[in-house]
Amino acid sequence: MAATTVDPTQGPKTPERCLSFDEALSMAKFGACNIVLMIISGTILTAFLLETIGISYVIAVAGCDLALSTQDKGILSAVGFLGVIVSAHLWGFLADTQGRRKVIVPTLFLTFAVTIVSSLMTNFWMMTVCRFLAGFFISGSSATIYAYLGEFHNQQNGSRAIMGASFVFGLGCVLLPAIAYAVINQEWELPIVSLGVVYRPWRLFLVACSLPGLISAFVLLWFPESPKFVLMQGDMDQAIKTIQWVHRFNRRKAEPLAIDSILPETEAQQSKDRRAELQNTKGLAALGKLVWNQTAPLFMGSFLKKTAIVCFLQFGTYLTSHGTYMFFPSILDQVFKTQETGEDRFRVCDVAYAQTNTTNTEPDVDGQCRQTLNIALYEMSFILEVIYASGFAIIGMIINVVGRLPILVFVFGGCGIAGFVIIFSEIPMLSVWCYMILVMCGFAGSIVSAITVDLFPTNLRAMAVCMSSMFGRLGGVVGSNLFGFLLESQCELTFAIPGVLLVTCALLSFFIPNIYKRTRSSSSVSSRC
Repeated sequence: MAATTVDPTQGPKTPERCLSFDEALSMAKFGACNIVLMIISGTILTAFLLETIGISYVIAVAGCDLALSTQDKGILSAVGFLGVIVSAHLWGFLADTQGRRKVIVPTLFLTFAVTIVSSLMTNFWMMTVCRFLAGFFISGSSATIYAYLGEFHNQQNGSRAIMGASFVFGLGCVLLPAIAYAVINQEWELPIVSLGVVYRPWRLFLVACSLPGLISAFVLLWFPESPKFVLMQGDMDQAIKTIQWVHRFNRRKAEPLAIDSILPETEAQQSKDRRAELQNTKGLAALGKLVWNQTAPLFMGSFLKKTAIVCFLQFGTYLTSHGTYMFFPSILDQVFKTQETGEDRFRVCDVAYAQTNTTNTEPDVDGQCRQTLNIALYEMSFILEVIYASGFAIIGMIINVVGRLPILVFVFGGCGIAGFVIIFSEIPMLSVWCYMILVMCGFAGSIVSAITVDLFPTNLRAMAVCMSSMFGRLGGVVGSNLFGFLLESQCELTFAIPGVLLVTCALLSFFIPNIYKRTRSSSSVSSRC
């Protein structure tokens, strides 16, 4: 038992009470701070979507301005993900050694600056470089935000908070077709003679897509570093101050939160040693060794199986959701235009084959390049994003009740089957809906990210999330280029490959460590120093 110190002038003192980090964070309660953080996290995820997926609308209407072939469109749609892949390791290392917030905020500002420049580009290669840099920088915030958000919540609320951010992300996704319709479907142009640029709506669309990231960066300037991260760095006083800050944010008129001390985590000494090693690092060879030491544990011992599974699941998810979505506007635009000619029974692949060797770099019959898209496309895109938002809300409410495994199997299996239906269906609207269901496998990405946060310790968490995200973005690059290559020559494979991959992911979900264990409330029993 803890000894009680007696002061002859003041009487007995209460024994100093040591709390675990989870218990200390639970004392701050769940309130306004958590909600704001979920909103900002969801907005950052939306910024990633707008920066990387928004280009799918641009390539559908900017063919004349940028002289795009079908292969160029595949490259341009994938190059942002290539930037994510190249930088993911760097951002994971920096987030685990320097801090989550120190990565998130600067990369958001840099992404905005690069996007402004890209909106002024006049040819394919200049645009490609800018979109690569946009992907390079947005990767830092989009992957790290999961670790940052999760470390402001206890074990009971961690997954729910991530799904809450995903719900906000789902709502934010509605911005994509909404902004595209409001901006792209306008017919105006503004010559900027000094830059040799004809400023058209699709250029303004790129700027509009960068605004959520800019707003998030300004808001996060008021937030502190993750309390779990600073505790792992050995700074218990700062961790306590951060938890007290959260409590003040949540309970404006409440009494100050009294926390004497927090029990050190098992990884704290490792983090302290790593920080000291980083401060003493000199030369590229030493830095490379340090990066390797941060990465290698993910592929050793008990972590190897966890890393392999989450990376494969993210690869399959992004290959399908991002790869197929890149051609979603173009394919649906072609399907609806084919329906307008009187055709009532045809396959999606029939439409794709009919478009062989034609691109929108060629003028329409009136001699003008097409700068707008079919209205029905925007309607279906809007419906898709509303379903996304609703789906994330439902998943957030049921994930602690039904568990993660049933949701993953349902999403992967259902979306995989939809891919096979597209190949054979001759009913256009059934094909369109199945296409939308196929894209919805993106639900699994957030669930896998939440699982990744729980599977790995704090000192490896950001690196693990970034690593799995890197494989996910690699899937996006492979999918965009693979589908761009196959769509007009082997269209059936465009949908068969995702179908097989998603069914495989459904089966692999059964092998995720601790997948059958549901999140429970943390114990209310406190330790004493």
